[in-house]
Amino acid sequence: MLIPKISFSVIGLIISIAVFSQAGPAAGARSKFDPQKVFAPLSYTGYGSAFRSAKGSPAANYWQNRADYVINAELDTVSKQITGAETIHYTNNSPDSLQSLWLQLDENTYTIDARSQYFITGASAKFTSGYIFNAATVEQNGKMVPADCIVADTRLQIRLKSALKGNGGKITIALQYNYTIPGDFGGRTDYVDTKNGKIYEIAQWYPRMCVYDDLAGWNTLPYLGSGEFFCEYGDYDYSVTVPADMIVVGSGELQNPKEVLTTKQLARLEHARNTDTTIMIRTAEEVTDATSRPAGKAKLTWHFKMANTRDVAFGASKAYVWDAARVNLPGKKKCLAMSAYPVESVGDTAWNRATEYLKKSIEYFSTTWFPYPYPVAVNEAGIAGGMEYPGIVFDGITDKGKDLFWITCHEIGHNWFPMIVGSNERSYAWMDEGFNTFIDVYASEKINEGEFDPKRDGEYAPGGGNPADEIVPLLNDSLAPSMMMRADAIPEKYRHPMSYFKPAFGLVMLRENILGKKRFDYAFKQYISTWAYKHPSPYDFFNTMNNEAGEDLSWFWREWFFNNWPLDIAVVDLKYRNNDPTQGALLTVANLEKMAMPFTIRVVLDDGTQLRMDVPVETWLQGSVQTIPLVGRRPITTIILDPAKKLPDNNRQNNIWKSK
Repeated sequence: MLIPKISFSVIGLIISIAVFSQAGPAAGARSKFDPQKVFAPLSYTGYGSAFRSAKGSPAANYWQNRADYVINAELDTVSKQITGAETIHYTNNSPDSLQSLWLQLDENTYTIDARSQYFITGASAKFTSGYIFNAATVEQNGKMVPADCIVADTRLQIRLKSALKGNGGKITIALQYNYTIPGDFGGRTDYVDTKNGKIYEIAQWYPRMCVYDDLAGWNTLPYLGSGEFFCEYGDYDYSVTVPADMIVVGSGELQNPKEVLTTKQLARLEHARNTDTTIMIRTAEEVTDATSRPAGKAKLTWHFKMANTRDVAFGASKAYVWDAARVNLPGKKKCLAMSAYPVESVGDTAWNRATEYLKKSIEYFSTTWFPYPYPVAVNEAGIAGGMEYPGIVFDGITDKGKDLFWITCHEIGHNWFPMIVGSNERSYAWMDEGFNTFIDVYASEKINEGEFDPKRDGEYAPGGGNPADEIVPLLNDSLAPSMMMRADAIPEKYRHPMSYFKPAFGLVMLRENILGKKRFDYAFKQYISTWAYKHPSPYDFFNTMNNEAGEDLSWFWREWFFNNWPLDIAVVDLKYRNNDPTQGALLTVANLEKMAMPFTIRVVLDDGTQLRMDVPVETWLQGSVQTIPLVGRRPITTIILDPAKKLPDNNRQNNIWKSK
C-alpha cells in the first residue's frame, strides 16, 4: 500500500506530565495486553561478532564475495532464443574454503517440472525447456577443466576438484548456453507484439552466482517467482547482438554508440546530456523510417558496461520511440535518464512524460537519501508491468497519468532498495518493497509540488482513505503471516499488505509518531550509507535504527515485524482532584489489545482552548491501565486519544471522553 505522509501538528500548548503505574481491575480484566511480551528483550543472535557489529554496521572483518561478469549474447527474433557465452570471475573473500559453487538459473522456472509449477494454483500452462548448456568449464590454479555440474531446479552446483581457498581465492567459470524466451507468460522476461514490431524485455537471462555469506553460507532458495533476488556485486561487461533495425536499452552505459546509432541520434543524445528538457532521440515518425538505423549490416552488437552492480537487464525492439534528459545529482554530478516505448504509448499524459518522472524521481531520492550511482537510468515500456533491475525499469505500455508517475517512481526507487542496499529479497520482501514504498510516500508529496500526491496503490480504499484505518483489518486477521516470513511463503492475499503496505506504514509511524523526523532521517541515512553495496539482514537494520536513533525499539520490531498484533487504546475515566478543576484532573487510560504505542491526547477546555500532550510508550511498560495527572486550569469538556487518527486503533469510539 502506498500511503500519504503522516504529519504531526501541535495544537495549542504542550502539557507536561508524569505517568503513574496503577492497576485498574475493571479495564485490565478485559485487556489482552501483556507488557512482559511486548517489552521482553529481543535477541540478536550472532551479532556483535567479527563480521557484523552490534550497532548495526559491518564489523572490522566483514566480508562478501564478488562476481565479475563478461557476457556475449545474441537475441534470435526468429527462434525467440537467447544464446550466450558467459565468463564469471569469482572471488571468495570469505574465511572458508568452498568445495562447491552455486549459481541461480531463473529461466528454469518455466520448465514443466519446475518447483514453481507446484507453488501456486493456476500456474501457467505454457512452458519452455529452460537453460540448455553447451559447455561448462572452470579455470582454477592456472588449469581449465570441464565443470562437474548438477542442475537442481533453478540452481546449478559446480563441484570442484580442489576447494576454492578463502581470503581472496579466485576461480573463473565459463558457460555457453541458450534458452527460449517465455513470451507473454514470462512475467519478468518476455516479448509482446506492438504495431511496429515485438518488444523484448530480457531479464534473469544469464546464470548468476548465488550469495555466500556469514549468515547462511550459500543462499540457495529456489526461484518460484514471488520471492525476488539476492545477488553478489561486481562489474559487468556485456554485449547483445540483435537485428540491425532494433534498438537496445540496457543497464549501464553504452560503450559503442557510434557503431549502433545514427549521426543525428548521437547529436540528440549529446544535447539531452546537457538539458533538463526531454529531447527526442528517435521520434514516433522515425520509427518506421529506415534511416533512423545505421545502414549496411544485418546485425549490430550493442556493448554495455556497468560497475559495482548486482545485476543487469535490457530491452530490445525495432518499435521504440526514444527520448532522454539530464539528471542533476548532488555534488554537481550528472547522469542520463531515458525512456523507450512504442507509438501506442505516445501521449502528453502518457509516456511523453516518462523521462520527466524518471528524472525527477532520481533527483529527489538522490538529494534526500543517497546519490544515484549509475551513469544511465532507463524507463522501458512493455508488459512486465512494473519490474526493476539496476539502471533499468520495465513499466506498462498502457500506463499514463498518475499511474505512470507512481510506477516509474516506485520502480526506479528500487535502485536504492535493494540495488544499492543489497538486501535478500528472496527471504525478506519487506526490506525492498516496504522500504521502497516508504520513500515513495514522500516522493509523491514533493515531486512537482505534489501533483500526484497522495500515492495510492488501489488495493486499500481506492477513494483515498486513512491508511491507519485501512490497516486495521489486516492487524485483526488471525491468518495473516508475519512480515518476517520467507517471501514465497506469504500467500498472494497477503503479499501486498505484508510486503508493501505494512512495512511502509510502520516506517511512517516510526518517523512521524515515535522517533520524529530528524532522529529517524539521520538513522535511516546511516543505514543506507553503511550498507550501500553490501548485504544487510533485518537485524542489521533494527540495530542500526536502535543505535543511531538512540532508542531501544525492540518492542516495535517485535509487535510490528515479528507479529501482527492489533491496537486499541481507550479512555476509562476522568476525575477532578477534590472535585475541583483548578486542582487538576486524573485521566485513566487503558491498552486493550496486544500492541503498545505512544499516543497523543487532546484536551479541550470549556473556554474552547485546546491543549496537547505526547504520551510515551513507557506508559505501558508495567501494565495495561495507567492514570495520567493533568495540570489544573479550567473544566474539561472533551478528551480525545490520537485525535489526528495516526495510529491503527481498533475502536476510535472509546478514544473520546466528554463531560456530562
